[in-house]
Amino acid sequence: MTEFNPSPAIAIVYHSGYGHTQRMAEAVANGAGAVLHAIDAGGNLSDDGWAALDAADAIIFGAPTYMGGPSWQFKKFADASSKPWFSAKWQDKVFGGFTNSASLNGDKLNTLQYFVLLSGQHGGLWVSLGLKPSNVKASKRDDVNRMGSYIGPMAQSDADAAPEEMSAGDLETARLYGARVAGVTRQYTSTR
Repeated sequence: MTEFNPSPAIAIVYHSGYGHTQRMAEAVANGAGAVLHAIDAGGNLSDDGWAALDAADAIIFGAPTYMGGPSWQFKKFADASSKPWFSAKWQDKVFGGFTNSASLNGDKLNTLQYFVLLSGQHGGLWVSLGLKPSNVKASKRDDVNRMGSYIGPMAQSDADAAPEEMSAGDLETARLYGARVAGVTRQYTSTR
């Protein structure tokens, strides 16, 4: 009989330019019971952050969508992840990701697809959002999955809005996603 793993180690690695993506990261962490590791303004992650990613059962990526993809700071981190890639340190880990931009579309899908590909390059297993979209006439700004994403949570934050003004629905979508990643990771690690 395999042993049930009640508390998998989940690390969230993210970059936030203005605080909105950090707020999303905190919501995902709340749902997942995860530890946050911020990529700094220079695109660097601390040695402790790298060690936490190597030790984690699951890694969740987060970045704002700028100019149709993740921020350059996140891309610098992704390029630096070639070191664990060479030694397959992240092979068979569970992965997920989330993003935010000012526009309703903002090409957020490209950022999530970038995260999926990055996890695939590391030999990881991607967790989808698993929530139906709120896409009927009665839908409101604070509904869960109002962006209609399937790959992972997307949020929309007006360019002139503070992080505290983010949609409660976007943050709840992020929290629910964190819980889903934790549940899938628990299931997966209990069978390995």
